[in-house]
Amino acid sequence: MSNDSSQEQTSDSETQADVPETDAEWRAELDDEEYRILREAGTEAPFSGEYVDHKADGSYECAGCGAALFDGDTKFDSGCGWPSFYDVDDDRIETRSDDSHGMRRTEVLCANCGGHLGHVFEDGPEPTGKRYCINSVALDFEDDDTADRD
Repeated sequence: MSNDSSQEQTSDSETQADVPETDAEWRAELDDEEYRILREAGTEAPFSGEYVDHKADGSYECAGCGAALFDGDTKFDSGCGWPSFYDVDDDRIETRSDDSHGMRRTEVLCANCGGHLGHVFEDGPEPTGKRYCINSVALDFEDDDTADRD
């Protein structure tokens, strides 16, 4: 039993160790659009992202560092033009106030690498009432079928 927990700890520390530390390392790791969104808090055009209408079973991970973020079961069609989720484990994300563009919003960041993911709003469905509006470019998808084969 202790071997399982030590393997989990190793896996977590490896994820931390793999996170680029400098701007140059991030630029080498990400393509231009990923860098613009994850590191410069950009936004992709509405309805343009690959995960807007995506409905497969699986999980969504940070495109910057691979950290698990959102469970596909919490994804819903909000009609806003970006993938939307109604729930997330609070230790997977961080939030901060964002007053850019003349709006007051709450920015959502990956807790592991600090990458900008999108914003959270208080107009989502029950049970949380939250709508995590996330850029597709900031996400990678892990299909449940793929995970079962590993």
